[in-house]
Amino acid sequence: MRFAKTWIRAVVAASAVGLLAAEEALMVVEAHSGKVLIANNSTVKRPVASLTKIATAVLVTDWAEAAGVDVAKREVVVPPAVVALPGPNPMALVPGERMLMIEALSSAVLGSDNAAALTLADHVGREFLRRKGRQGDPIREFVDEMNQLAKALEMRKTTFRNPHGLELPDQVGVSTAADIAKLSVYAMRRPGFTFISRQKERLITVKGLEQPRSFNVKNTNELVSETIIGLKTGTTRAAGQCLSLSVERPPLIRPKPDGSKGVTPRRLIVVLLNSPDRFARARALIPQGWGIYDRWVSAGAPVENAKREILHVPNPR
Repeated sequence: MRFAKTWIRAVVAASAVGLLAAEEALMVVEAHSGKVLIANNSTVKRPVASLTKIATAVLVTDWAEAAGVDVAKREVVVPPAVVALPGPNPMALVPGERMLMIEALSSAVLGSDNAAALTLADHVGREFLRRKGRQGDPIREFVDEMNQLAKALEMRKTTFRNPHGLELPDQVGVSTAADIAKLSVYAMRRPGFTFISRQKERLITVKGLEQPRSFNVKNTNELVSETIIGLKTGTTRAAGQCLSLSVERPPLIRPKPDGSKGVTPRRLIVVLLNSPDRFARARALIPQGWGIYDRWVSAGAPVENAKREILHVPNPR
């Protein structure tokens, strides 16, 4: 009952600021060229549910790399804040339990585990505070850093309110299909994130307060395969069905005038927000997107208006 009341208040808050748009939003972009291939309602703000966890996982992996932390060895401790977290807690995490950071990341990205995402935010948020030499709420500090990442990526219509994407009172985060495409392009540049998001499942161990227990976490992205290597699903009542995909293709190899060969990587990013059937829509958009891209390349990759035709994704590192 408490969760139902919390959710109703959050949906009312989302409605009040016009975030419950009925129409699907989408963007299909080729990541290496930035060529926007298909877009519809791509700049409309709306909740994006667990696509928020892309930012959470990227921020954690970026921090670990910068700090020289091995995510396969560093443990994180489940914080007291998970007790108040509404919704499913698939691993039944309770405060004080421990797991490796790589396993918390896997549960958050593959299984869309809100408690694991909160645990990561608490741990890394404490590290951010320690580095700055001050006290404060570690989760709030982490979310502030998520928004700094969004700013660095020029995600101008994005505001994160928590590390998991649930629409809670005073915590209705928003983004757009175009902004999530930017985040997804950046995420797939990060090997630590790609390693996780392409897995179909992973066995995870939690060090319980009494004894260890194991869980087989399955990827909620049912399309993941040899060529579809990410990224994330998300669903809430306010956000609808959301999906961000990364689709690999063999690089394009062409001869150069000097006799050498030029290699052009190819990666499609497909973002769907509030989709009526995200997986079926994505299956249809992938060949459609590649077809548009191939025709563009065959025509010499012309660009008349870079601001409209090319999605610029800075490298904030």
